[in-house]
Amino acid sequence: MQSGLDIFDKHWPKRLKGARGGLVVHPASVNQKLEHAVDCFLRSRKLQLSALFGPQHGIRGETQDNMIEWKGFRDKKTGLPVYSLYSDNRKPAPSMLKDLDVLAIDIQDVGARYYTFIWTMELCMQACDEAGKSVIVLDRPNPLGGAVTEGPVLDMVYSSFVGQRPLPVRHGMTVAEIASYLKNEFYPSLDFHIVPMKGWERKMLFDETGLPWVLPSPNMPTLDTAIVYPGMCLLEATNLSEGRGTTRPFEMFGAPFIGPDVLVKKLASFKLPGVFFRPAYFQPTFQKYAGKLCGGAQIHIIDRNKFRPFKTGVAIIKAIHDLCPRQFEWKQPPYEYEAEKMPIDILAGTDRLRKEIEQGKSLERMEAWWDEQCKEFNKKVRRRFLIY
Repeated sequence: MQSGLDIFDKHWPKRLKGARGGLVVHPASVNQKLEHAVDCFLRSRKLQLSALFGPQHGIRGETQDNMIEWKGFRDKKTGLPVYSLYSDNRKPAPSMLKDLDVLAIDIQDVGARYYTFIWTMELCMQACDEAGKSVIVLDRPNPLGGAVTEGPVLDMVYSSFVGQRPLPVRHGMTVAEIASYLKNEFYPSLDFHIVPMKGWERKMLFDETGLPWVLPSPNMPTLDTAIVYPGMCLLEATNLSEGRGTTRPFEMFGAPFIGPDVLVKKLASFKLPGVFFRPAYFQPTFQKYAGKLCGGAQIHIIDRNKFRPFKTGVAIIKAIHDLCPRQFEWKQPPYEYEAEKMPIDILAGTDRLRKEIEQGKSLERMEAWWDEQCKEFNKKVRRRFLIY
């Protein structure tokens, strides 16, 4: 199959050929030959490349840790200005767009609502709509496939930079499908274009596409990481280590107060599909519990099609909440530019999940309501914007 970047020369809008353009990219913005989008656009005559824009972690993945802002600079290789969209400006300022006609966006998402790149994309669309500029989205595969949705649909009361519009946590959409949803529902006057993929099917996981995996952010090193991320990112909203600072982020989890064998026995009682938990100890080199020995487990996925990452993440939090009620804690704000709402609530897109974990509700009862939300969203909204 081919991504949008692989075939953009053949699908570029004639009206925008030679236009002055900006390019929103990150480390995974590469084609089949591992050539970066910046080099591809400089070689092409479709766009007069005038500026670069980078989301969280930068255009090259410069910032290793989470929630670290970075400043713009002049790129030594190309001489182009590089604007940061993860600092004081998460939305392109008018001054950044004034000499541009179009903004091209080529970003690799990982299929989870809280991965911030899709919201950087929305803020770019918003800024271009206000400034009368065009937007072109080069589509890429959803690494988790496009057939399954899971988790609560965001309640706009809990909108934030980890979820600005209603979507399920595991949304089952490509970046261009999300962009089409955003354009039609919220920015109808935006001059908007898509360069679609060729040969992608909704059932495909990333390693079935034949495309090379390049980590889109420093703590997303492999497809295995992306597969567990829609559930394991929830641990960021707790005092549990989500494995940052280890070689298996989001696959390793725990805390100094956890006994691995007791935890794994509790998790086995949930009979979660497609997953096995191995008791483990680890010592993070940075982030939570840096330099301290943590007890916990490692996730081993044994059936990717049956595995439900969000349900698994909730089960892990529920298990530790119930086993260690005195030690377990919810993280307090601020978190991802939100200073008032609880981090777990903005990640889940609702306060219902947190409250029901605290009330001791069963995993099956919680799964029933978020499954119903997914079905409703799929029926009324999502299906109208699917391209493939």
